[in-house]
Amino acid sequence: MRIAHIITRLILGGAQENTLLTCEDLLRQYGDQVLLVTGPPEGPEGSLLERARAGGVPMLLVPSLCRPIAPWRDLVSYLALRQIIRRFQPDVVHTHSGKAGLLGRAAAWQLRVPAVVHTVHGAPFHPYQSAIARWFFRACERWAARRCHRLVCVADALADQLAAVGVAKREKIITIYSGMEVQPFLEAERFRAEYRARLGWGPECIVVGKIARLFYLKGHEYLLAAAPKILAQMPHVRFLLIGDGILRPKIEQQIRQAGLSDYFRLVGLVPPEEIPRWIAAMDILVHVSLREGLARALPQALLVGRPVVSFDIDGAREVVLHEKTGYLLRPKDSDGLAEAVLRLAKDPELRAQFGQQGRRLCAERFEHQRMTAQLRALYEQLLRPNSPVC
Repeated sequence: MRIAHIITRLILGGAQENTLLTCEDLLRQYGDQVLLVTGPPEGPEGSLLERARAGGVPMLLVPSLCRPIAPWRDLVSYLALRQIIRRFQPDVVHTHSGKAGLLGRAAAWQLRVPAVVHTVHGAPFHPYQSAIARWFFRACERWAARRCHRLVCVADALADQLAAVGVAKREKIITIYSGMEVQPFLEAERFRAEYRARLGWGPECIVVGKIARLFYLKGHEYLLAAAPKILAQMPHVRFLLIGDGILRPKIEQQIRQAGLSDYFRLVGLVPPEEIPRWIAAMDILVHVSLREGLARALPQALLVGRPVVSFDIDGAREVVLHEKTGYLLRPKDSDGLAEAVLRLAKDPELRAQFGQQGRRLCAERFEHQRMTAQLRALYEQLLRPNSPVC
């Protein structure tokens, strides 16, 4: 097949890793002709461009393609995408993320590409927007959904959410979990002592970690609010934040003002291959974002054998099975977060039990080869003569 994947930015992130792994699998395992189209990786979140080049993925950069709404640049990007699609002549165009999803689907549909697919990694509308913004983004998604043959969601909860607000009929939406390289997580335990030593924390410390961009709606403030309550009972708990972003100076200031500098470490951006090793240094992973399709950090932690504590948002409950692999909490519940962390911090056997159950749940479900096989089967289905179109 000739397959074009289009994404707004190839930054360090779950949607981007998902897309890159899919392209690599299609090239290596299926011998497809693949083209990855992306805008520049602007922002402090890091870049996967070099990883894509090293993996031999053919790639085109559209300089005007950017995340913010910018009418003139968006028109230029749309025309550039049309030209790229017309020249490449793909059997399949598969888009990702809001801006590339809107412009890429419009261009591919207008050019009558045989199969147009879009993956929703996280809904672009959410309760924390203004009513006008929410209406606008829903309207955009409804319009774009009519210009593709299938929508792929990374969690059932996300698919149900899109159908409930009329983005598309439920039968047009399928769930394919976001794949990853599973083996490094299963083998990460051997790095535990080394990475804890980097932090200067001994075996007596209970390390609570969070992996997320330092950005709005990622919920770092709720962990900061819970930390003093946790430390009051267990002063040997430590907090590890992985990720970077525009809120880093503010978060660092809040940590200093709360007198928590001795208990927190912010290691910033780390290469994707080091994520399993940093999770191995943890004892518990917390996920306190207020919106996310299905955060990769949750299955990643469970694959390493670490229990998770998460706000009950979007697809979290599909891997965080309450009192089986971790704890699900009401969003913004800092008191509940403190209680759940303390319960796990005080009970090493419970941590091990939750972690083992989580590892069994996620080991096969999140292999990237399985994700790519499901996506390619979808492409084949859509390209069959007289394939039903929803």
